Amino acid sequence: MRVHHLNCGTMRPFGGRLVGGDGSLLRPATMVCHCLLIETEEGLVLVDTGIGLDAVAQPRASLGRGFLLATRPVLDAGETAIRQVEALGHTADDVRHIVLTHLDLDHAGGLPDFPRARVHVHHAELAAAASPAGLGERSRYRPGQWAHGPDWATYGTAEGERWFGFEAVRDLAGLPDDLLLIPLAGHTRGHSGVAVRTGGRWLLHAGDAYFFRGEVDPAHRHSTPGLRFFQTVVQQDGTARHRNQARLHELALAHGDEVDIVSAHDPVELRRHQDAPV
Repeated sequence: MRVHHLNCGTMRPFGGRLVGGDGSLLRPATMVCHCLLIETEEGLVLVDTGIGLDAVAQPRASLGRGFLLATRPVLDAGETAIRQVEALGHTADDVRHIVLTHLDLDHAGGLPDFPRARVHVHHAELAAAASPAGLGERSRYRPGQWAHGPDWATYGTAEGERWFGFEAVRDLAGLPDDLLLIPLAGHTRGHSGVAVRTGGRWLLHAGDAYFFRGEVDPAHRHSTPGLRFFQTVVQQDGTARHRNQARLHELALAHGDEVDIVSAHDPVELRRHQDAPV
């Protein structure tokens, strides 16, 4: 399987190096929406969709005033997943499957751009989006992003295989065995990672299980003050989030030669993969 690393939404939050780890305090930090486009024998598969065309056309209605103020997204139609898929010579219908780490508005915003795709997600995540509990969950989900009625495929945690010590790992219906859903709850109720095996190695897209590359650095685990604060503010289950983040660090430490881990919003991780030889 060939994997393309896409930025489906640049964001420019204030905070400089307190958020991004380098640069001036007076300049905005840079964050991305790191999505994967995977070529398989069953068609194209997207891991997360980033910010979609609806947000570019109607940002206030699609994303909400709070998200716009906090993240200051660039809102470039050329960065949307659909436009990047088309630039590679494909159509929306060629994307047969979408695997979501979770349903936050900056991860599921492109769903309407691929109305015929089957959408794979943890069942607890879909339940949270359908019946949000409290202001925190109500503000993070945008039901309009799935108002077209996707073909959902949901997965629970009652059973599943083990993968490098992670439990309840699930194969994805209709997709190769080299694509797995890894439960990583905490940021949201049903947050998951997505593991892809290609070229003899595994790539784990950890979504928002962590935000800064240093949080899984085997040699020196660290984050930035701004991102530590932000993750705490938006977490659904702090105990689960910290536990899973520590497990990801342990995975990088013990199996860095077998598994490469990326998060959804770190621009350095994205550039590293985009610059790597194919």
